[in-house]
Amino acid sequence: MFGLFGKKSSAVLGVDVSSSSVKLLELSKQGSRYKVESYAVEPLPANAVVEKNITDVEAVGEVLKRVASKSRTSVKQVAVAVSGSAVITKLIQMDSGLNEFEMEDQIALEADQYIPYPLDEVAIDFEVQGPSESNPDQVDVLLAACRKENVDIREDALEIAGLTTRIVDVEAYALERAYSLIEPQLESQGEELVVAIVDIGATMTTLSVLADGKTVYTREQIFGGKQLTEEIQRRYGLSLEEAGLAKKQGGLPDDYETEVLMPFREAVVQQVARALQFFFGASQYNAVDYVVLAGGTASIQGLTEMVEEKTGTPTLVANPFADMSVGSRVNASALGNDAPSLMIACGLAMRSFD
Repeated sequence: MFGLFGKKSSAVLGVDVSSSSVKLLELSKQGSRYKVESYAVEPLPANAVVEKNITDVEAVGEVLKRVASKSRTSVKQVAVAVSGSAVITKLIQMDSGLNEFEMEDQIALEADQYIPYPLDEVAIDFEVQGPSESNPDQVDVLLAACRKENVDIREDALEIAGLTTRIVDVEAYALERAYSLIEPQLESQGEELVVAIVDIGATMTTLSVLADGKTVYTREQIFGGKQLTEEIQRRYGLSLEEAGLAKKQGGLPDDYETEVLMPFREAVVQQVARALQFFFGASQYNAVDYVVLAGGTASIQGLTEMVEEKTGTPTLVANPFADMSVGSRVNASALGNDAPSLMIACGLAMRSFD
């Protein structure tokens, strides 16, 4: 069995390798309160990661080395994630009398029933969810599998940086874990709450819907903040790097707000509304209680208000660090700016305390 869910024993760094950057986060915990011990973000070269697949392992390894050095962390063990589209998950029922090793043997024997790939190409793991509702003598077991190459290439990149892979998680589960820090910020809380988290990255937008804190739906679509960067680059004759900096730091001509940013904001709102319509069409739900915007694009000024107006749903920007203290190595204002894009890294770093 490969540790897709992983077994923990001590601190791990949460490392999120996205299409445009590598994000690293280290947390500690006292009682029920978390503290950010270190964090860093480093941009990736163009096309080193394409749609969440690492295509240039050396380049990613070098960026990982830089991000670890920049964070000044001494931790070398890492929790990393594969994207939901790379993972097959299935809920199966097994005899409640089996111990973990017996379950492992049985799953290995029966796995070809559930997984449409040759088993020698696949990393498999499982986690017991609890008693089965339909049969008291059985337990529900969550089976997760993904191609070994998706896991191996992440391990290889981390190895180049002198880091060790301890846990390979699934992005959707990391997001779900980080959501537990967002939920107390919502005005109405409770078991019936249905919350849509829209993670708008550089090239991909992922909708995750959580009901009662558990993921009930995920969908990825190709759309992201890179489209804004490219439009800035095209209109103002800048390099991609200059356009990315100008997008973050400002200093663009007066027509930027009306001619470039406003149409992009409208496009984001359309994507969010469309993603929610897909969800309503594919499920028994016809509304969500909250929309939470995550990812680098979430902090664009005025976006929350536009999404709220278009969807008629209370909308906020994700900040998993709202109730955390911050260590001396951490630039608190930079952390605040990056907070919406650190949801997955945060959910991975929280694996230290499972």
